[in-house]
Amino acid sequence: MKKSLLIPVAAFAGASLLMLAGCSNSGGGGETTATTAAARACVILPDAATSPRWESLDRPALDKAFTDAGFTADIQNAQGDTSKYATIADQQLSKGCGVMVLVDYNGAAVAVATKAQGEGIPVIAYDRPIAGANYYVSFDNEKVGELEGQSILDGLKAAGKDPATATVVYMGGDPADGNAKMFHDGADKVMAAAGIKPAQEPAGVWDGDKSATNFEQALTALGGKVDAVWVANDTNAAGVITILDKNGLKVPVSGQDASVAGLQNVLLGKQTATVYKQVALEADAASKLAISLLKGDKPTVDKKLADGTPYIAVTPVLVGPEQVETVVTNGDATASDICTAEVQAACAEYGVK
Repeated sequence: MKKSLLIPVAAFAGASLLMLAGCSNSGGGGETTATTAAARACVILPDAATSPRWESLDRPALDKAFTDAGFTADIQNAQGDTSKYATIADQQLSKGCGVMVLVDYNGAAVAVATKAQGEGIPVIAYDRPIAGANYYVSFDNEKVGELEGQSILDGLKAAGKDPATATVVYMGGDPADGNAKMFHDGADKVMAAAGIKPAQEPAGVWDGDKSATNFEQALTALGGKVDAVWVANDTNAAGVITILDKNGLKVPVSGQDASVAGLQNVLLGKQTATVYKQVALEADAASKLAISLLKGDKPTVDKKLADGTPYIAVTPVLVGPEQVETVVTNGDATASDICTAEVQAACAEYGVK
């Protein structure tokens, strides 16, 4: 049995709320500015490019959770700009925050977390780790990688290929994102155990177009021969698949996020599987933790990152063509978006409706 860890940050969060509540504007019994600030959850999303989830799934889920609990949610998107990230944070902090929920973008959240904590505001690193955050809420990122690696092994087995002699290219994520290493390490652990060594491993990025370019160069260096491609997410996988299509190749390809494009590629057999991270589960875990802090409670967390940060890890699942309908049923994608003309036959075959 794991021993629960009592997190001291909740104590200073509660103290901050009491201190704020004690400050008052003069007036006829209305809510004070300080109290209002203490009831605000400040959230910064990273962009709209690395994944469509941030705006279509995370924003509405977090907003609903906070407002249903009676708190104000200030949710903004940095749009892939570290300067804008800092500006948004300054604006939010000037109005006051009872808690900050930050999705890091290229390290921009580190300075924001330090500044917030200097004001007694607890920081939850959401989905991506942030050095010095009080908590980390994400999916089990090494497990994500392990599932991706397993999908590559499954694909090679189905193709009758020996993993130990297969030519496999590794296409990782941007190393500035702390999750990228965990995805890589989890995948490599599974694949290396089966004898796989990367034949080519370009620099990691979170960009479909750059992934296409990088993979094309890797494929050229390999003389056009590849047996499988480990890819860290669906967006990058889509880029890789354009190059495979261009060269008339169909090999096992991994991914994650269960994006519409990823699910389409899975149904079409161009991507072996995608790791499904049901956003509602992650948003629920983060919002419950944040609401607990806003209420001045003392949350307990029984898992830690290597650096000691309390870590709430949500379990991901692997989705092949037979499981795509599950994503639709859960509301994380719609059949109308997935089942375009090119994919209609596959949707009918696998019961996506």
